Amino acid sequence: MPRIEGWAGTKSIVESRALKTLLVLSLLLAQGLRAQDRPIDPTWLHRYFPDLVEAKADLTSQTCHYRPMFGESDKDNRSLQTVTRFGEVTLDARGNCQTVTYDRQEEIYFVVEGGGLLHYEDQAQGLRKHDFTYLPPGVKHSIFNNADQPLRVMVMGFKIPSSISIGAPMPHPKVANLEDAKEETVSGHPNSVLYKLLAGLRTGKRDLIDEAYVMDSFFWMDFTPGGTNWPHHHEAAEEIYLVIDGQGEMVAGSGMDGVAGRYPAKAGDAYYFRPNCTVGFYNQNKPGAKAYILAVRARVPLHEDEE
Repeated sequence: MPRIEGWAGTKSIVESRALKTLLVLSLLLAQGLRAQDRPIDPTWLHRYFPDLVEAKADLTSQTCHYRPMFGESDKDNRSLQTVTRFGEVTLDARGNCQTVTYDRQEEIYFVVEGGGLLHYEDQAQGLRKHDFTYLPPGVKHSIFNNADQPLRVMVMGFKIPSSISIGAPMPHPKVANLEDAKEETVSGHPNSVLYKLLAGLRTGKRDLIDEAYVMDSFFWMDFTPGGTNWPHHHEAAEEIYLVIDGQGEMVAGSGMDGVAGRYPAKAGDAYYFRPNCTVGFYNQNKPGAKAYILAVRARVPLHEDEE
């Protein structure tokens, strides 16, 4: 009998310890689940233009429709730092967008299809296919479709940090066309891709329009068959690639072994890259294969990570 009582006591102690262990494991598991519930900001984002849906924005109206790719009105905008908006506006025939003004934002408009008018303060400037313009902070502006066909415009916005002093805006709008830019190679990149340098920083002199504060470079890339711009990264800049035509492989990030992540890409694919993310493109290596990408890069202020 004592032996039985001892066994019963031992059993009670074992059960008690097992219960405590189970409780500890349950708490750890619950904490782990809670930690997993917190979303992780992605290093890069991908969108396919035909899949985008219309969303309301400050410039939209009954005849002006906006489809966001990245930034405002998009579901995943936590990662973006300088880029505030990247998407497409479609104006119905004879339609117009709301007039907007941004105190500390600059914008790039690029006409994808159609023609219309840019209202810049009290001035009106005609727009045609593949025209682009820089819109400085503090300027009241809007676009109007004066034709019977839809007008499609890429709209890009960039936040200017308070540490940068903003000067008086240009008295007149600057508008240029993609055809006005010559194709050229860029130092540090292979000759298998030619660039059209469209817009850049106000301190520069290489682009057709050099007026920006943080929008580092707005450019067009023309890839030869099998061409690439070589995977690379920018430690203090965000970048967006939009495939206009052709297909190939987009480089987005890389693994611990240094092998680049390569993803099939075709016309309509858009990629956003955070600072320090590996970025690049490989065109198809087939006779006659061409690929065109519209890209924009914006500076990101360096800062200490918050705990």
